[in-house]
Amino acid sequence: MIEFSTLAVFCGAVLLLLLSPGPNMAFVISHGISDGWRGGVASSLGICVADILLTVLTATGVTALVASWPPSFDVIRYAGVIYLLWLVYKTLKKRPHVEPPQFKRVRLSEVFVQALINSLLNPKALLFFMVFLPQFVTPQAGSIALQLLVLGGVLTLIAGVFHAVLGIFGGALSRFFAGRSHSARLQKWGLASVLMVLAGRLALMSRPG
Repeated sequence: MIEFSTLAVFCGAVLLLLLSPGPNMAFVISHGISDGWRGGVASSLGICVADILLTVLTATGVTALVASWPPSFDVIRYAGVIYLLWLVYKTLKKRPHVEPPQFKRVRLSEVFVQALINSLLNPKALLFFMVFLPQFVTPQAGSIALQLLVLGGVLTLIAGVFHAVLGIFGGALSRFFAGRSHSARLQKWGLASVLMVLAGRLALMSRPG
């Protein structure tokens, strides 16, 4: 259906985009550091599910429909800002643990949901899928919707592995700082700072022309 050469170029483009620092990279690493490698992997899984949802929305034409309504960009953007600021509040409200944290299932599910919602409330992610995926679709190759689903699946797989590795790296940094004086407080304020920067970045984001 999709030619191998087209798929190879697509994979290369995805890797290049992933290697450039972005909000997902910062989110995963920061949670890897604050919550250990399990938190980093949970973040990567949340981003994967968001990518799958955005792929389905793109294939069904929903992203184009939402983007066609001018206020949608700002509505999604400000919802994302409010959500990130709420996460900052929750992070600063917690008391830092001196001992290495116990990674409970409930906590990891919270990290997963945070990553999922954070990705979905980034309007540029919606526009990215709407603009990026169709560039590699060939009408003569068959169903356009099916091609978009395949491309989105490949992107999700590559991004999932990439972000999982970042999460594990963040967990390694967490183990490095474990037991050191003030490390828990630094991790807490580090995560809050990353979330605050992401909120500011989202608030100042302008709609692409």
